[in-house]
Amino acid sequence: MNSVLYERAAGGIAWITLNRPDALNAINLEMRDQLWEMMQVVREDPEVRVAIFRGAGERAFSAGADVKEFGTAPTVMEARGARHRRDLWWFMMTLDKTLIAAIHGYALGAGIELPLACDIRIASHDARIGLPEVSLGYIPSAGGTQTLPREIPPGVAMQMILTGDPIGAETAYRYGLVQRLVPRERLYPEAEALALQIAALPSHVVALAKRAVRNGADLSLDRAIALESTLAERAFSAT
Repeated sequence: MNSVLYERAAGGIAWITLNRPDALNAINLEMRDQLWEMMQVVREDPEVRVAIFRGAGERAFSAGADVKEFGTAPTVMEARGARHRRDLWWFMMTLDKTLIAAIHGYALGAGIELPLACDIRIASHDARIGLPEVSLGYIPSAGGTQTLPREIPPGVAMQMILTGDPIGAETAYRYGLVQRLVPRERLYPEAEALALQIAALPSHVVALAKRAVRNGADLSLDRAIALESTLAERAFSAT
């Protein structure tokens, strides 16, 4: 059974499903490699404009990295080397196409770091979100210490990271970690409707807008506005 499923749907949408429900969709090395391959497909497929991530089963989007692989081959250094050669999270964050995460149940550790690499996050009311790595003797290593404080108040992010305590969906929505909060049965229809709305827009304009927001976030205001102006000129010239 493939640990990641890929389905191209009508309207320029692709569904990417984390498919290890018996393991709460824990992300192991095989899944990470398959996710890398799926993201290459999304990038290269001209028919795909928006990709939606979801987790199989009823209990979790993803419970995080598969701790059963800790201490096994490949070694930690080899695993880190593989991650740096295939930096999935950075690839997602810099991809011009729009990525949406549809979160239900547990989204812990890497299971929330993946959505943090997406552009928009939708959660159902049963979602439980956290970075529990400190309780396991290490720290988030897929960008969580950097992406979370950029999405929610830094003090709240610090508390989540230092205690490892999860938060509920309504708290996540209140802090802006998720942009929409919906009943469980509406999670995928809402994600699909949003994806279709974005996919119907001019793809080059959406890509440039995403690049302006992402690349400008860490610039000084004057440089960020200059970047916006440059990208706006590209959008106008392409129409």
